[in-house]
Amino acid sequence: MPKETAVYTHGHHESVLRSHRWRTAANSAGYLLGELRPGMAVLDVGCGPGTITADVAALVAPGRVTAVDTGPGILEQAAAVAAERGLDNVEFAVADVHALDFPDDSFDVVHAHQVLQHVGDPVQALREMRRVCRPGGVVAARDSDYAAMAWYPETPGLAEWQEVYRRVARANGGEPDAGRMLVSWARQAGFTDITPTAAAWCFATPETRAWWSGLWADRTTASVYAELAVQGGHASTEQLAAIAGTWRDWGEEGDGWFMVPHGEVLCRG
Repeated sequence: MPKETAVYTHGHHESVLRSHRWRTAANSAGYLLGELRPGMAVLDVGCGPGTITADVAALVAPGRVTAVDTGPGILEQAAAVAAERGLDNVEFAVADVHALDFPDDSFDVVHAHQVLQHVGDPVQALREMRRVCRPGGVVAARDSDYAAMAWYPETPGLAEWQEVYRRVARANGGEPDAGRMLVSWARQAGFTDITPTAAAWCFATPETRAWWSGLWADRTTASVYAELAVQGGHASTEQLAAIAGTWRDWGEEGDGWFMVPHGEVLCRG
């Protein structure tokens, strides 16, 4: 697989979008909020269904947000979210983060949430994000770290899920443990002023456990990830069904707790 070619491991199955639509600027880009000002020009890379995009657009209005992703279908969903919120300061375009079709110094803020773990060359992606960011602006990236995810009870089936997912993601050209690598990638991309932080999602109430376990149970058997796992020889259909059952059982666990850690970087220079 060429270095800059990677397959998006999750795809856009309903179980994936169920998770993505939950994301807000508050729960997924808190480290960036202090940098946003009205009137800014923002590029949102890998915007997905656009919920974070719409939050950012409201914060920088009358500034503009350009939201890009790799496929027109998901951009239509993002545009619908912006329209539902009455936002007229967002535009959408298909783009490849390895070769952004924007002039140098076009944006005050360039943001990517859960993107670099899925691209073939994250350093080149950050170079492009740096190129289109104006002097004095900020490039912001946040990615999860699958190897550092933790849960209780220590359910063997979830350890198996973690192992299978990381194999599939790497076979697709991605890096599932990207969160811990963001500082290194940013330095390789030429940044000299990097502010690293970390944050986590936690699913530990009956409602959040049911939601998180349900979407992963469905994703494990019905999404592009499931197809790639079987096609690549990483797991059998029966094995995935058993892992999905483990997710559902864990979701009913009264003391269940799950943490998704993220690395974050704000980069200048």
